[in-house]
Amino acid sequence: MSDIFIGTDIVSVQRIRDILGRHSERFKNKTFTSTEIKYCQSKANPAIHFSGRFSAKEAIQKAIYSSGYKTIIPLKKIEIISGNDGEPLVHLLFFIQGKCKVSISHTEDTAIAFALFNLET
Repeated sequence: MSDIFIGTDIVSVQRIRDILGRHSERFKNKTFTSTEIKYCQSKANPAIHFSGRFSAKEAIQKAIYSSGYKTIIPLKKIEIISGNDGEPLVHLLFFIQGKCKVSISHTEDTAIAFALFNLET
C-alpha cells in the first residue's frame, strides 16, 4: 500500500540572485550538491536554475513533511539532476521509504515547483 503527498513552492529569482550575490559560496555549499552547482553554473543565467532547484527542494520537503515525517531534511540531502531528456530527477540522499517526482518551471522573475511523494508502507 502507498500514500501520495504533494508539495509546492514558488520563489523569486531576484531573491535567489541577491543571496547568490551576498553569500554565494556559503549558500551554494549549504543548499546544493556539487552536481547541481556545476549544472546551474553551466547555464547562461545561473540564478534561474538555482531558483528552480531551490523551489523543487522546498516543494519536496513540504510533500515529505505532509506524510508525517518528522526528521529535519537539509536541502543538500535532496538532489535534483537532469535526466536524458532534461527532465528533473530526484535523488533523496537519506533513507526514507518512498520516492519523489518533481516538476519545475520558471520565468525570468519566478520559479515554481510541484512535488509528489509516494510513501511506501
